[in-house]
This record gives sequence, C-alpha cells and structure tokens, in this order.
Amino acid sequence: MFTDKTLLITGGTGSFGNAVLKLFLNTDIKEIRIFSRDEKKQYDMRKKYNNTKIKFYLGDVRDLHSVKYAMCGVDYIFHAAALKQVPSCEFFPMEAVKTNIIGTENVLTAAIEEGVKKVVCLSTDKAAYPINAMGISKAMMERIFIAKSRTIDKTIICGTRYGNVMGSRGSVIPLFIQQIKQGKPITVTNPNMTRFLMSLDDAVKLVMYAFENANAGDIMVQKAPACTIGTLAQAVKEIFNADNEIKYIGTRHGEKLYETLLTKEEAMNTIDLGDFYRIPADNRDLNYTKYFDVGNVEEPEIKEFNSQNTKLLNLEEVKRKLLELDFVQKELEEWKY
Repeated sequence: MFTDKTLLITGGTGSFGNAVLKLFLNTDIKEIRIFSRDEKKQYDMRKKYNNTKIKFYLGDVRDLHSVKYAMCGVDYIFHAAALKQVPSCEFFPMEAVKTNIIGTENVLTAAIEEGVKKVVCLSTDKAAYPINAMGISKAMMERIFIAKSRTIDKTIICGTRYGNVMGSRGSVIPLFIQQIKQGKPITVTNPNMTRFLMSLDDAVKLVMYAFENANAGDIMVQKAPACTIGTLAQAVKEIFNADNEIKYIGTRHGEKLYETLLTKEEAMNTIDLGDFYRIPADNRDLNYTKYFDVGNVEEPEIKEFNSQNTKLLNLEEVKRKLLELDFVQKELEEWKY
C-alpha cells in the first residue's frame, strides 16, 4: 500500500518516528516526510540516515500554515506530535491544549484540505478515564478525530491507543539506567503501580494494523501485558547487576495507580479481534431522542481492559522483555566497559 506513496510523520524526530523509519527505509515507499519543530533533532537524523527518501519539514502543529505546507502531495499521515509528559502538562496545561488538541485540529484540517487518503492519530492509555492534563488533552484529541471522521469521506481518520513504550523519550526505564550508572538511588513513585509494557516495535505494529484495518473513527487497541513499577525497577537493577538502593518517593502530580486501555463504557460496543480491540465510533447523529429515550440494555461480553486485569509479568518475564530492547543492550555494553 505504500509503494510510490508519500508518508508524513508529525513529531517524526521522536522515538516513534525513528522506529517507523527503520521499518520503511528499505521498502519501495516514495518519500517519508519528518515534520517537527526541533531543528537539532532533524539535523541529527539527517546525518544518521543520509537517505534521499527522507525529507525534513521544520514547523509546528500549532501553526496551520506550516502544517499545510508540509502536507502538499502527501498520501498518508501518522500523527505522533504531542506533549507526552504528565508532570510538565500538569504545570503548563495550556501548552498541552495548544499541541495535543489545537495541533490535532490543524493536522486534520490540513489533511482534509490537501486530500490526504488516511490519517492515523496516536493516543495513549491516559486518555481513558483521564485525571491529568495530558490525558484530558489526548482524550479531546480522540474526540476531535472521531467527530471529523463522521463527516469526511475522502480522508479516512482513525486512531490508536497504547500504553507506556519502553525506552521512549522521558520514560522511566532510561531514568532507572541513568540513576544506576550515576550511583544514585533508583527512584520509584509507588511500587504497586501497574503500567502496560510495549516496545517501540509493538507501537509501530499497532499503528500499521490500524492503517490496514481501521474504519473511519475507529480506535484500535493492542492487548498488552503489564507489570508493577516495583518489579520493573528490580528487573533493571538485576540486569545491570547493580546494588543501588530503590527509593520510594511517592506518587507524582496526576498519576494513577493503574492505566486503562479500554473503558467499561467503550466495552459496550467494542469488537475483539484477537490480539487487538476495535472501538468503533458512535455514528449516531445529534438527535437527542436517541440519547434520552433509547439506551443499550445488553450486558457487554468484553470488560474494561486495564493494567490490573491484563497479564501481569513477573520479574523474570520483565527481565527477558527488557533484554529484547536494543537500547538496553547498548547501555549494558557501555556499562561493562
């Protein structure tokens, strides 16, 4: 489907964009456009890959004009640009609004106007039952692309929702490794917190599955395992054969005890696809009798899917999963020498 096509990745200098490049560069795709606001990261990527298929566009999803300029002639979009860190969004919520909500509106408006065939928007487990500014802004992002998908035929707009990506920018595993190497205590907020564990390859796999299978307005969810943060910290410590103290520092701003990928309300209409869930859009029109007079009395077969009721990995399973990651292997090699 990507033969001689042009793919645009917003926020493409991040972990996800680099993983997509790894997948696509040796295929017959025509062009991959990296759209981001960080010229230093673009420069580093340009040097690293040195590939004429990659084109770099400097701009910000907050600016509709720069988005439209980058989108001319684009066939498909993976919309990954976002503010993702919970604490920073808590202290600067309007910045999350500008990037995650207004930025998504700009990307979709430009995509529709430029005749893009399909857009996959990347969301997060924190958008389900959101309690922090980051999650609320991503939940609104989902509502925006679902609303637009109802009225647009030529551009198919869908999304994915996934949990923590191991090793991504700002995530906890690189922090644990850095603390070990610096001889500092490994800081854990609450050891009983559970979080989904996905690799970057899993994240790309989910986006590709959504690209190939999702209908307009769908949110696609991958069934992922989870572990406690205490188990994760101990696993990293044992892999590096470290004797650092594990220090419990308490829950941060806007953190949950567990995360949800599929709410019990969404489960009413969710379709189980084996390794994935499809959450279809509610495509009823704005006729209020349907909301006030007619309901759904059937008990759903699918229940809420969260990091407490999924498969919880034990210590050895988490260690094996960590050792599959390239960046962990690289850190281990450097640690040995």
